[in-house]
Amino acid sequence: MDNTILLVDDEPGVISSLKRSLLEEDLTIYEANSGAEGLELLKKHRIKLVISDERMPQMAGNEFLAEVKKCYPQTVRIMLTGHASIEAAMKAVNTGEIYRFFSKPWNDIELALAIRSAIEKFDLEDENRMLLKTVKRQSGELKTLEKKHPGITSLEKDEEGNLVLPEISGLDAELTAILSESKEDKDIGQ
Repeated sequence: MDNTILLVDDEPGVISSLKRSLLEEDLTIYEANSGAEGLELLKKHRIKLVISDERMPQMAGNEFLAEVKKCYPQTVRIMLTGHASIEAAMKAVNTGEIYRFFSKPWNDIELALAIRSAIEKFDLEDENRMLLKTVKRQSGELKTLEKKHPGITSLEKDEEGNLVLPEISGLDAELTAILSESKEDKDIGQ
């Protein structure tokens, strides 16, 4: 998956400036001039990171980021504002659970590092969700095997410490199928 980000600001000059500061980064950048436009883009694309201005007409940045959190909780959220106030920062953190908060003008290097970190956070959490799904599926398969063949999931070792598998007719084909599925899951995850 591409490193997709969404820039949301009602001032086109700010979006242009952000894009210029990110030219060296390997990113697919979408842009929106309002929270509503940003939400429409989120419906169409899998976005890893949203960077939103705080002060925008119709929908403030903290409202927009709260909606992003609600509808796309895996998307990482960064707030950008030219009017940094403690109240705005607290509201953004509490309602949108933002990852970082930047004031305008921003430091290009700090912003680029925060973006890389946010994308890494997204990727790690996405991988964790995929691994958890695989573990749950495999656990279900083990439970099914245990019901069909009681004792199959208990381990028995010989005097040398080698695993001893009980002889169960028809089990070889089932185990081979499960092991090949597990290998495919592992290969997909790499």
